[in-house]
Amino acid sequence: MIADASMPVYSLTPENIVRELKHLPSAPKVLPRLKLLLSDGNSAMHEIVALVRLDPGIAARVLQVANSAYYSKGVRCTTVAEAVNRVGYDQIYELVAYAVASQVLVRPLEIYGLEADELWQMSVACALAAEAIAARTNQDRDVAYSIGLLHCVGMVALDEWSIRGGEKLMFSVGSFPREAIDSERAVLGFTQAETGAALMTHWDYPSTMSEPVRWQYAPRSSAGHLRMATLLHAAKWVRSAVCSPTIAARPTMPDALYLQPLGLTAAMLSSIAGDVARKLADVSSLLDVGGPDVARHRFPGQNWRS
Repeated sequence: MIADASMPVYSLTPENIVRELKHLPSAPKVLPRLKLLLSDGNSAMHEIVALVRLDPGIAARVLQVANSAYYSKGVRCTTVAEAVNRVGYDQIYELVAYAVASQVLVRPLEIYGLEADELWQMSVACALAAEAIAARTNQDRDVAYSIGLLHCVGMVALDEWSIRGGEKLMFSVGSFPREAIDSERAVLGFTQAETGAALMTHWDYPSTMSEPVRWQYAPRSSAGHLRMATLLHAAKWVRSAVCSPTIAARPTMPDALYLQPLGLTAAMLSSIAGDVARKLADVSSLLDVGGPDVARHRFPGQNWRS
């Protein structure tokens, strides 16, 4: 059945959809647990290694990246312990987050008309933007990175549900800030953001991470998570700007009212967009996602200053 802009056709809730999913990997559960370990100064490296080894897919990806030219310096490692020690305590969170992204977010989304590399770039660009904004506004950088990385995981859940249920949905996708929410609400009665928050709750993420994802389209409506929801909303603008094919296609800046809780400005976001574009190119080369130079070809020397 093709979705249209009529009344909702399903008596569903985001929680119902999440409960029906059987095929999404559980890999993202590693991130909040890793965050707790890294926040505890008494955590030992062997505890981090034990956590990474719980998921074979993540362990394999960590090994693959640790053996890349960037980290290996020509010396191959064969165990997760060697890989984690090679990367180092300070970088392991980002590395595991990249591994999670490759497990969950490198896939085409038929119902949104997105290719796998587009979804991956959106997710990682938003994560890098959220981390950069957090650094400038004294917010938790790891929490910001996680919610940026998983901000559109609800889209993955809805696509999986559509495919497995044989419903053949198709949403109309616009630009930032509304994206597909009008079409999602018309068909389902709720958005991918609400679905993503339900999925993150199912994955044992704390409300400090799931609620900003829920309120990414309306951050000022978030009762107890205004600053992080605002941060994610701003990071999504940076993501959209970085992933735009040309400067002319960049979205309009977020409303100043949405930037106020963190004291952000348009100039700050433009500056961050330039930094994120360069870092995304480096990450794409490191992980060979879509080919080593895909990001450099897509974002060639753009001037991000306002």
